[in-house]
Amino acid sequence: MTAGRQGGGISSRHGRGRVSDASATSGLHPRRSLGQNFLRDQNIARKIVAAIGPDRADVVVEIGPGEGALTRHLAAGVRHLSAVDIDERVIERMRETYPDGSVEIIGEDFLATDLASIRARHAPEGRIRLVGNIPYNITTPILFHVLDQRSVVRDFTVLMQKEVARRIVAAPGSKEYGILSVFCQLFADVRLLFDVPPEAFFPKPKVVSSLLRITFLPEPRFQLEDEKHFRAMVRAIFGKRRKTLRNSLRYFCADAERAVPASVDLSRRPEELSIRELVSLSNTLLEWAKRQ
Repeated sequence: MTAGRQGGGISSRHGRGRVSDASATSGLHPRRSLGQNFLRDQNIARKIVAAIGPDRADVVVEIGPGEGALTRHLAAGVRHLSAVDIDERVIERMRETYPDGSVEIIGEDFLATDLASIRARHAPEGRIRLVGNIPYNITTPILFHVLDQRSVVRDFTVLMQKEVARRIVAAPGSKEYGILSVFCQLFADVRLLFDVPPEAFFPKPKVVSSLLRITFLPEPRFQLEDEKHFRAMVRAIFGKRRKTLRNSLRYFCADAERAVPASVDLSRRPEELSIRELVSLSNTLLEWAKRQ
């Protein structure tokens, strides 16, 4: 996948503007360097859009429109649509397809996109919605880029590798539970919607994809004293997930055994702790550090 992929545009007439015949066939050859896999199954495209449930009041940002399989459905059903892509071929084709400017084309790397500025221009009274068929090789950076800007985002409906999606929704104690599970579930409700087979894309990826919805909460699920401190702790201990807390915490806090109350079982492994317990541990370590 890529920040420039989906596929199979069809010439049509939208209420928001005319779509030219350039969308009928893309003629784009997927670039491996960008991780491009174009979505070409129109039934799947319609199913994804139905799952998104676009509304006339929505302001939507699509990450990587590619050939436009989702774009043409979204443009017809929302108040404003911005499409972000780094591929100059996609940018040119999108401008040919939407010559009246009914879709805002943003030609840049999504990891450099300021979502707050889009919200300020088009949804100052609300929050934007994100949609994307994102590249496997930069899934985690994209997720953290969105998490960092979550205050302006209502939800993110995203196609990604099934294995990664399973990690995001994983429960404590499972082998998939880790950094992505903790960060996403602390700040959002996450839900696996359905799987998408490799045959829906060109070229066919070697793995199954999943559609995931991430709906951001107005506040963290549990009271968090310092997000930066929490992120650093979680990264440190899950980076040594085979070790017990007694050993993995040493990579974050040299005096962890003195800082942690005796009630905390340091013989447990990081993946055994719930998000509530991880937040509590972070808050405890922070409070101890302030007293030193």
